[in-house]
Amino acid sequence: MISLGTRQAFGLWLRPMSLDLGWGREVFSFAIALQNLVWGLAMPLMGAVADRYGAGRVLVAGGLCYATGVVAMAHATDPLAFQLSAGLLVGLGLSGTGFGVVLATVARAYPPEKRSLAVGIAGACGSFGQFAMLPLGQTLISAFGWASALLIAGIAAFTMIPLGAALAGRNAASHESDQSMTAALREAAGHRGYWLATAAFFVCGFQTIFIMTHLPAYLVDAGLSAQHGMAALATVGLFNILGSYLAGALGGRYSKKLILAWIFAVRAVAIGLFIALPITPVSLYAFSAVFGLTWLGTVPLTNGLVGQIFGVKYLSTLFSISFLGHQLGAFAGAWAGGVLFDATGSYQLVWIITIALSVIACALCLPIDERALVRPALRPAP
Repeated sequence: MISLGTRQAFGLWLRPMSLDLGWGREVFSFAIALQNLVWGLAMPLMGAVADRYGAGRVLVAGGLCYATGVVAMAHATDPLAFQLSAGLLVGLGLSGTGFGVVLATVARAYPPEKRSLAVGIAGACGSFGQFAMLPLGQTLISAFGWASALLIAGIAAFTMIPLGAALAGRNAASHESDQSMTAALREAAGHRGYWLATAAFFVCGFQTIFIMTHLPAYLVDAGLSAQHGMAALATVGLFNILGSYLAGALGGRYSKKLILAWIFAVRAVAIGLFIALPITPVSLYAFSAVFGLTWLGTVPLTNGLVGQIFGVKYLSTLFSISFLGHQLGAFAGAWAGGVLFDATGSYQLVWIITIALSVIACALCLPIDERALVRPALRPAP
């Protein structure tokens, strides 16, 4: 809740920091893009450590990097310092406190028939963090200024360290099979569906991080207030509490790949209507509610798909590699929003790209073979 909630609120700082420090929007956009790239690149390593030694130490190290990075953001006065804090440190922190480690830990704690729902509930808790942190962040910015608001957020982030320490212990699924990590990686690399899911995950990252980073500024440019931007992202978080729960619940009963395809189809329609209709508070909140139902629903479904196909022994590692695809998309979405806005003075082209990517992702999900792999010489758990 703390990790995802704080991260989802960073878009609130784009406009006030850019105006106060005299930066173009590309500076802030590149830092958020770098954050997502570092998150994605470091996450497989964090996942491998968590699979071998347990999640506790990874969560503690990630919480320390995360909180230090947010505090350092408040003191950044030039683009390089901001990119090192918001990009490098927070990105490393997210790799240790985000989806790969947390969802795999939850998944291992439940039998297969309850796993998808449990992961969906964990995802819903992350969405509640977004819903809670956005109005809090906007209130802090309005009352104390952007720098003090970041300091308070950084102090709150330090609470992840004792929470992570409480999960000390080794991977409970380490005896699930005799398979080595090298063999697991080779097996995943040869599975076509694994790469199709990863490619679809790229689209999810592009869309969500573009919207998270640029929607508040887009709305102010369109004549609405900063409060509307905050409320819109909070609405996304509120409805994604339900969306993540439903994704997990439905994924436990129906085909995960088909639910993923439906999510991308709904996104394409929602974005198309949003940019075609006049921007009013009513149309904004309707879009936020619909998009919120699909916002992070892809995460428990993709995590569940990887666990369903390959098992949970190396779930942190395999899901983290797939999530790298999501983060490459996030890097592209965050940065492209700033670059194309500075070049054209509009976000229109980026919105059109998000629609086209949704259609492609929907098509990529359909041929995924989601059957569990059957391996010889499985060793039963003691």
